[in-house]
This record gives sequence, structure tokens and C-alpha cells, in this order.
Amino acid sequence: MHTHELVDRIANLPGDWHGAGSVTRNVLSAIVRHASPLGPLQHSVETGSGRTTLLLSHLSADHTVFAVDAGGSMSQVKTSALFNAATTTFVEGPTQRTLPAHTFAHPLQLALIDGPHGYPFPDLEYFYLYPRIAPGGLLLIDDLLIPTIGRMFEIVKAEAIFELLEVVDDNTAFLRRTKAPVIDPHSDSW
Repeated sequence: MHTHELVDRIANLPGDWHGAGSVTRNVLSAIVRHASPLGPLQHSVETGSGRTTLLLSHLSADHTVFAVDAGGSMSQVKTSALFNAATTTFVEGPTQRTLPAHTFAHPLQLALIDGPHGYPFPDLEYFYLYPRIAPGGLLLIDDLLIPTIGRMFEIVKAEAIFELLEVVDDNTAFLRRTKAPVIDPHSDSW
């Protein structure tokens, strides 16, 4: 199936396909647009599950999803005809527990933060993911309109290790990892 056809089919799923929120066609198209220059994605992750999981299961050879089945988000994905199960691994449970315990074997070309939204959980997800994103890789942050995430985004976009590519629908940020050295996650870094 052609990527644009896949985006159309995913975007046309009913608005209540699952009860944990959803991204727009514009966001799905932007994922394709920004991921395409990277070539076939080898390693990607996301927190949360839904329409983006369906898309990334086709764009990435090795996609890992950290999520709980909030609103049926994982079960809907797993039973969808649009899901490519062969490329996707689910790490089920709260990201507050699963991300710190996970060992990343490879650098990431794409990381999407869209898990728990209460403070400080988006920051915690960022803490465990940012050092794993390879230079040139993408960091996507969804739900910028939620204050906890919007504040985190303001800080992240000011860091030298990321450059802002665009914000889609005033709610989803696309950032590219620069070649600047990663901030040591175990230092003060002030």
C-alpha cells in the first residue's frame, strides 16, 4: 500500500476509534514528510498508542510502543487491518515504570512523546528518550496545548541539541536532533 493511501485510511478511521485521543491527518502527513528524508526508519519509539502506531508500524523496521490500553488504544491498534504487527513491539505498562527499566539496543531515528500528560510524566519520558535519539533523528511532541507538555516544549526547543522544524495544528511539534553534544543525563548541566 502506498504511504499516502495508508495515511488516508488511518485518517479516515472514526473519531471515536479509541477513547484516548487522536492525531489529525495533518500530523500523520507531517510524520511521513519528515521521516522520508531519513530513508527507511530502522528504530523508532512512541509513548502512547493509536493512529501514529498504525503509521509507524509501516514506516519503521523496528517500532517500540510504550503504553497502557487507555481507552482501548492498544487493543484497537492490535486488531486493526492497518497494523503491521511484524515490525512492532509493545512494552505494556505505565511509562513511569517501563521506560526506566528498558534497555535501548540501538540509537533512535524517531521518538514520539504522547504518553501520560500529567506533570512530571512528559518530562520523565523526555529524560529517558532524548539521549537515545541519533543526530538527524526526529523528536515529536504531541499535545502542546496541555500546559505540562507546552512548558516542556518551550524548554526543549531552546536546547542546542534540537532544532524546531514545525508545529502542526498548533499541537504537535517536530524537532530534529542536531550534532550538538547530548546533555549528560546524570549531570547538573546548568
